[in-house]
Amino acid sequence: MSIKRIGVLTSGGDAPGMNAAVRAVVRTALFHDVEVYGILRGYNGLINGDIIRLDEKSVSRTINRGGTILYTARSKEFMTEEGQRKAVSTCKFLGLDSVIAIGGDGTFRGARALSSHGINVVCIPATIDNDISCTNYSIGFDTAANTAIECIDKLRDTMQSHERCSVVEVMGRNAGYLAMYVGLAVGATAVLVPEKTIDFDKDVIEKIRQARFNGFTHYMIVVAEGAGSASEIAAKIKEAIDLDPRVTVLGHIQRGGSPTGRDRVNATKMGYLAVELLLANKTNRIVCTSKGSFTDVDIDDALQMHRSIQSMEVDVLAAMTGL
Repeated sequence: MSIKRIGVLTSGGDAPGMNAAVRAVVRTALFHDVEVYGILRGYNGLINGDIIRLDEKSVSRTINRGGTILYTARSKEFMTEEGQRKAVSTCKFLGLDSVIAIGGDGTFRGARALSSHGINVVCIPATIDNDISCTNYSIGFDTAANTAIECIDKLRDTMQSHERCSVVEVMGRNAGYLAMYVGLAVGATAVLVPEKTIDFDKDVIEKIRQARFNGFTHYMIVVAEGAGSASEIAAKIKEAIDLDPRVTVLGHIQRGGSPTGRDRVNATKMGYLAVELLLANKTNRIVCTSKGSFTDVDIDDALQMHRSIQSMEVDVLAAMTGL
């Protein structure tokens, strides 16, 4: 089978580095004399035929830009059989041989639906949550982590000046990978993640007390959004030990900003590999990293995988916080 025309889309939450991946897809495809079309606003764009042709100029100076030049959206219509048939009809009408979908698990499930209707698909993992089970790394995580670290470092400066307790909520939905990574990087007093059952007295209050016994007067609590509300955690701290914490919810600032070098390079490699897979007649695949190498796995197999917080990270955090 000869691939002549590829569509590329970004779906779900945006992640820094998505543009670098789109750029790599375009440049690799054009290198092989394959046309590339950008599908705007994710699967909604595929349903509605909201598509533009991409060339070298279209992706020029985008490798350093956050967000996604293709825009992104979640599509309820695409979750229906009728919506999927509309998307497939668009592919056939425009002569798209293949679709490269950039995003997270929801994006992959959408691509699998296209594949079941005979469309060649390859996916690229991009989510700041880094919660995709089949890959060790997803585009956007490094930038989001560094953004959160920079914000918390600045917050620590002012909090230390006033000898206060800070409760900082980071993103991650139902996964604690971002919170755990950031917590280790900023030397947090405690880190709360949804993967670990919280013993509030042991995991928070005693760690604050231990820090005070060791001479510290400022305490940093990092909370993954899936582990609870930062405001609720702060209220429980105040009730337990009459300490008045300051709450900071970093929110969507973690999604923005120019991608780090790591995200740019990984996104470029993944975009390149996605096109190469299609040209090798491989479909229904997800580009991923495993043991330091770039490879690919079947979408069906990937969606059945389960990932959890590494035990070493838990052990290291326990040692760093002294409990």
